[in-house]
Amino acid sequence: MNHYQSLKTLTYAQIRRILRIWIQTIVPPAITTALYFLIFGQIIGSRIGGMPGYDGFSYVEFIVPGLIMLSVITNSYANVASAFFGAKFQKAIEEIIISPMPNWTILIGFIMGGITRGFVVGIVVVLVSLFFTTFTIHNIPLTLFAIIITSILFSLLGLINGVYAKSFDDVAIIPTFVLTPLIYLGGIFYSIEMSEIPEQWKLISMFNPILYVVDFFRYAMLGQYQINPFLSFTLISAFTASFFAIAYYLLHKGIGIKE
Repeated sequence: MNHYQSLKTLTYAQIRRILRIWIQTIVPPAITTALYFLIFGQIIGSRIGGMPGYDGFSYVEFIVPGLIMLSVITNSYANVASAFFGAKFQKAIEEIIISPMPNWTILIGFIMGGITRGFVVGIVVVLVSLFFTTFTIHNIPLTLFAIIITSILFSLLGLINGVYAKSFDDVAIIPTFVLTPLIYLGGIFYSIEMSEIPEQWKLISMFNPILYVVDFFRYAMLGQYQINPFLSFTLISAFTASFFAIAYYLLHKGIGIKE
């Protein structure tokens, strides 16, 4: 069997799914981002000024990378989690599993859907941001790379969630009770160098993986950072490789599918 053709077909199906329900996949992040800018950027941000460690940038400019990552993370995760569980619920995943397609093509096919949604939503958020502030991207290739690798990482996590989910409620549990708190405590709206933040919370933040994702992307966009970019890149790459191996193992064993 032509593995490239099977991968292309599965990828096309995932992308078509995103575009078919674009009112649910593309429009909400744009509206949510606009509200964040109105509330945090215009109302609260005007009273804050700049952020410690980010000289020359206003608060609105500071939160732009964080809001982009917020949308990329949540949308790439949600896309694969819902798509994979939906395939399980409709018994379509069983047909895919028993086909001659190797597991790596199935895995990459679903990931490509998450990358596409994460990337498209990221671009939409950038365009929305231009209505509220102006900015110059420090390193465009690194910025695009950060969006893609983040989409891959959280697409893998979404697939693992979809594997273990037994109902639609299970798909929402992890994003609601785990992912959302980590995101909002991951340095999107504040700098860990702020003097108002207690030392114990700064220490807790250093164990939050989202902080490294956001800070790496903020470095790519603004050229300034709180955490060594090489350390952030290493951790993100290690997490991505680890979760890819876990997701592949789950597919290979048929866990959550054959049971």
